[in-house]
Amino acid sequence: MTEIVRRHVAALAPDDLPAYVYDLAALRAHAAAVRAALPARVELYYAAKANPEAPLLAALRDAVDGYEVSSGGELAHVRAAVPDAPLAFGGPGKTPAEIAAAVDAGVHRWHIESEQELHRLDAVLADRPGTVVDVLLRVNLPVATGALDAVALAMGGRPTPFGLDPDRAEECVRRLTDDGTGDGDGTGPLGRRLRLRGVHAHLASGLAAAEQLAVAEQIVAWSAALAERHGFPLAEVNVGGGMAVDYDDPANHFDWTAFGEGLAELLDAHPGLTLRIEPGRALTAHCGWYATEVLDVKQSHGEDFAVVRGGTHHLRTPATRGHSQPFEVLPVDAWPHPWPRPAVATGRATLAGQLCTPKDVLARATADADGLRAADRVLFAMAGAYAWNISHHEFLMHPRPGFHYLGG
Repeated sequence: MTEIVRRHVAALAPDDLPAYVYDLAALRAHAAAVRAALPARVELYYAAKANPEAPLLAALRDAVDGYEVSSGGELAHVRAAVPDAPLAFGGPGKTPAEIAAAVDAGVHRWHIESEQELHRLDAVLADRPGTVVDVLLRVNLPVATGALDAVALAMGGRPTPFGLDPDRAEECVRRLTDDGTGDGDGTGPLGRRLRLRGVHAHLASGLAAAEQLAVAEQIVAWSAALAERHGFPLAEVNVGGGMAVDYDDPANHFDWTAFGEGLAELLDAHPGLTLRIEPGRALTAHCGWYATEVLDVKQSHGEDFAVVRGGTHHLRTPATRGHSQPFEVLPVDAWPHPWPRPAVATGRATLAGQLCTPKDVLARATADADGLRAADRVLFAMAGAYAWNISHHEFLMHPRPGFHYLGG
């Protein structure tokens, strides 16, 4: 943990816990380093679904080119938090009301997930004469190298509800670019209001830099061939996000330098092309901590369990991903009670929350809990993404955590 976070959590009263604590200065520094590692022709968008807290969105503004949103609610929230920022609107199942709101909000790029979505967008535009929008076709591409075989969270390369199969993408391109006259003006039946800019293909999450680069190369090669077949200028390819974050080894960070160098070589082979990436977790995960207090330590059938304030209804990530959330202990020496202080005695312990379910586990049978005592504080690291915002907050109706933004 950073020193500013350590001092802040140490100063909190027990009833102020649990709490999310974000180091915004560390976030800005990390995002700036990512931006510096990328070539000029790579646009950096933040996937707001990873953590949409308004102070984090604002802290990222100087480093990112825009934000990716995936619902009408995210659209309104991000537009309010960073009013000047370009937005890309993605995600399957966009409703007609969401499409209309996004058109009126001036969304910068549309990620088209299906043929019906293409028609729905065109129908909304028909009621707004003179409005033209820029679209990328999201394509579910097969990946030849097997790079996605071991990925737990895949959005492409296999049957999924995301994007268009390659043959359907071909048909959409034809509808956008081929008017049947052969005059080469690039305007098809839908192309008068929808301007085709290129392809979007976010295929998986959890890829290391070399794997991510190999997938990007395949996406660009396929997109370039598509453009050549249909005779439209390929201006942009969005290769998505999904940069790996290693919860088992928090010091093992995604190699942004190597990734940027690889993208530079890829761009050298495609003059005039702009690439876009949309990391979420890899930008914000390391800037947030879930701080709590050990309420009790007890043995059950020879194993130690430390019960903490809060639990997976606040920090659902370890339950959804099946890992132990990394943590550090902030010892508290004071013990004001007359009875003995419970402590881990077996050399390891499972850290569980307050919920009435055996699934409420934040870290399982870990030696990092050796010596942990009631009233000690625990700071769960890597809680800056897919944590509070994906958790089932109302189960058992415990108090909500506090939110603290440091270095703002």
